[in-house]
Amino acid sequence: MKYLLLWLTIFMFVNVSRAQIIDSLVDIEEENPKEQNVWQRFKYDGLTAYQGLKYTYSRPFHWKEKDFLTAGAFVASEAILYSVDTNLNRYFQDQSPHAPQFLKDFGWYYGSPQNNYMAMGGVYLFGLFTNNQKVRRTGVLMISAASAAGLIQTITKNAIGRARPGTGDGKHFFKPFSKEGGYHSMPSGHSILSFTMAHAIAKQFDNIWVKSGIYAVGLVAPVSRLWAGAHWATDIGAGIFISVVTVDAVDNFLFKERKYDVDVPYKQQRKISWHFTPGAGTIGFVGVF
Repeated sequence: MKYLLLWLTIFMFVNVSRAQIIDSLVDIEEENPKEQNVWQRFKYDGLTAYQGLKYTYSRPFHWKEKDFLTAGAFVASEAILYSVDTNLNRYFQDQSPHAPQFLKDFGWYYGSPQNNYMAMGGVYLFGLFTNNQKVRRTGVLMISAASAAGLIQTITKNAIGRARPGTGDGKHFFKPFSKEGGYHSMPSGHSILSFTMAHAIAKQFDNIWVKSGIYAVGLVAPVSRLWAGAHWATDIGAGIFISVVTVDAVDNFLFKERKYDVDVPYKQQRKISWHFTPGAGTIGFVGVF
């Protein structure tokens, strides 16, 4: 049941009247999205979300040197985090009794698939019925990226089979393709969904303080999972990395294909450069705008 809403959403955007979407594809693509009715916009957005998902999965075959360097930096960061996973888990467990309960609850509900998809769906539906293309685009970006990242997470967490901290098996124990939830630790699903939504929304703003606030909200769920002892720090890092990569891929697709007529200076936007920063008593990622 955990991913029921995810699959229902995918079916909503991809398989609803599939034959009709294919038959009317050419007409939809040629029309100005502003002149479409609600049903036409819905089909257009569903097709666009599906295309964005496919585009995301094809990106590794088109990686350039900088992309491989980014992947290498991620692997190196994960290796460093892995070396301190046990200590970080102990630290967050010690902090848990003192952590605000409302943040724990917010992190759990915000990162849960059913609630996260309802929030993203609400954003999209507002844009759909008001014909606000920027909001529609943001909704499509979030849903397409979350679906792509969610499928990656579903496959990898089963294939990797990493033991959660709560099992007592330790960070080194892996049980690939286990059906037990205790061995579905990496990557963190809550982290993927919460940070996917945060990253997609933050990209719509230029103000650094607004961006920082949105990212701070997106990090509540990952931190709450550390407080709960449900994941290792490397699980969180992997989830955030998947979120950033998938959102950026779908966003690049939407911009490249000019899917929506929105006045956003993407080429002039400052991109985020992510850096891993270990230090005395601290460890984490820093996004430089």
